[in-house]
Amino acid sequence: MKKKWSIALILLVAVLSMAGCGGMKSAAPEGAQKIKVVATMYPVYEFVKQVGGDKVDVVMLIPPGAEPHDWEPTAKDIIQIKDAKIFAYHGIGFEPVEKLLKKDVLGNAIPLEITKDVTKLPASHEDEEEEHGHSHGEDHKYDPHTWLDPVSVQQEVNTIAQALASVDEKNAEVYKKNAETYNKKLADLDEKYKKTLSGMTNKEIVTSHKAFAYLANRYGFEQLGIMGISPDAEPTPDKMAKITEFCREHKVKYIFFETLTSPKLAQTIAKETGAQLLVLNPIESLTEQETKEGKDYIAIMNENLVNLEKALK
Repeated sequence: MKKKWSIALILLVAVLSMAGCGGMKSAAPEGAQKIKVVATMYPVYEFVKQVGGDKVDVVMLIPPGAEPHDWEPTAKDIIQIKDAKIFAYHGIGFEPVEKLLKKDVLGNAIPLEITKDVTKLPASHEDEEEEHGHSHGEDHKYDPHTWLDPVSVQQEVNTIAQALASVDEKNAEVYKKNAETYNKKLADLDEKYKKTLSGMTNKEIVTSHKAFAYLANRYGFEQLGIMGISPDAEPTPDKMAKITEFCREHKVKYIFFETLTSPKLAQTIAKETGAQLLVLNPIESLTEQETKEGKDYIAIMNENLVNLEKALK
């Protein structure tokens, strides 16, 4: 691992030296220069884009269709970060960013953990045991999936607006207004969820991975996860048997699976219990198809609500 990073830093020095030899860049009008922000994963990228608007150039490191839990930064990623004003990441141990937060990697980029002011939910003892060895050397003391709660996202949006204003004071008012506009959409989404799910008779859903604690906590239902907080935490045969038993006893009609990970375990339980399969998207990343179709965070949260309503009726 050390070797990989020393090569990355050598590449970085070489690229910066080449850039230095190239003379001045073509002059752009002061007002036209955009603030460059490097974001790790899709939710961070989307929220920065919404707040920054046309004043910000946002780059996303984890490509569409990639599973963020498996991502490792490359030399090219390091070069992008060094060239940015802000390096925005989700935090709570979600991405392996420890090495990226060092001064020789950041350069003049300001690190921004967008969840720093969000109220976090602790991971259960069971989840911490299942996650052992799946968290890039760090215990999962908190569930990282805050972006699935539209109320928590409003706090993240405010944190982003403050950070952008701190590096671009002349556009501070623009960022504030953009944040207010997006937060109004998030508040409307929250209202829609509350109104739709408040009268549901069922209170449990079965999901392929336990990504939905914030959503469940906000709207008054419970999740039973086949896998833990990370989608690569394999369940034991005993756990599979318990979930199958639960589905039979509670006459569970739907098992939720995801777009980026294998549906095999969800299919196995559905076949055993006669349940049907439905998508519940954790929105960790968009698929290439979703990107082509122009879908975004709010569109997918609305799709999730349609499927949740089906399952909780």
